[in-house]
Amino acid sequence: LPTSLISCSPGYYSNNVIEARVTLTMISDASEILHKLLEGGHSTIAGRLAGAFRNIGKNIIADNIIEAMRAAGYVITENDPFEEKHTISFSENELSPYVNRMRMNWADMRGMVLENFPKAPLLHQNADEYLKHVDDIYLTDAYHSLSIEGYRVNEALIERVRAGSWDPETNHKDKEYANALAARGYWQAFQAVKKSLEKILDKNSPGTVVSNDHSIWYRELFAPSVNAGLIAASDLAGYRNQPVYIRESRHVPPRYEAVRDLMPAFFSLLKDEEEPAVKVVLGHFFFVYIHPYIDGNGRMGRFLMNVMLASGGYPWTVIPLETRNDYMSTLEEASVKKNIKPFSKFLAKLVQKK
Repeated sequence: LPTSLISCSPGYYSNNVIEARVTLTMISDASEILHKLLEGGHSTIAGRLAGAFRNIGKNIIADNIIEAMRAAGYVITENDPFEEKHTISFSENELSPYVNRMRMNWADMRGMVLENFPKAPLLHQNADEYLKHVDDIYLTDAYHSLSIEGYRVNEALIERVRAGSWDPETNHKDKEYANALAARGYWQAFQAVKKSLEKILDKNSPGTVVSNDHSIWYRELFAPSVNAGLIAASDLAGYRNQPVYIRESRHVPPRYEAVRDLMPAFFSLLKDEEEPAVKVVLGHFFFVYIHPYIDGNGRMGRFLMNVMLASGGYPWTVIPLETRNDYMSTLEEASVKKNIKPFSKFLAKLVQKK
């Protein structure tokens, strides 16, 4: 890494701003890079690196580079290769490139979200009325969310599992059909989400509630499939411990080893974010970007999106099956090109129809 940084041209910093800053955050001490700077007599590069480290708030490393080079007899002029000052403060203990990249992308994207998503109504809504509306829209929500994921369900099946007439113990067809199990799991998860929603409508921190409760949503989503023996009980343990790939997407989710660093940082961003619109759009986007679970990430992301909508006074919003192509393509644009504008506008259009 130090050798690579020394080899970077000045243009690298302006053309690859986030990647350059992420790379710099991985250096924990000036000695890592000073050995090579001194050995090679790289005084100009040392000045550039000192300016780059100072740009991201690593002043001690910048000072050490300058002082060590001067002590060795080199004339050095500090030069910031970035065009703009960075505003995020980085933890001295956080060296994960995944986490720092996510934090910088969040900061970079939030302005575009605010430009393209309606301002939060923040209405003093009646919790009972809101929850009744959520109950009323359940069939529609479940049909579209499950269908987006490729399950073949209909309202009759969804109603049957909600009413309790779904019986995998005595009806072998129910036990065998993944669609019925998915519908039952969605119903159970929806009840858990509603409990979280009650806390949020009662003015509890939405980021904290989701951080505490999302694992319950996930367990309920797949409990019927575990009970039917279709997936292993260990799959309910939590975050994935293997790679995962998204069909027909160029985005490859972060390595599973990084998920355990990313998810606490993700929830920290949600808790600290003041704008409900940003929580809605970036909450959904970064959850599916990380893809923390082996399955169910889309459904979980839409649950998260809707509780964040509720926290800002927006209506519960269903992403229709007929918009699936636009939904997936705008997520792809954000994941691969870091362009959040299309996804922001896509969700804004659905919210404004309510």
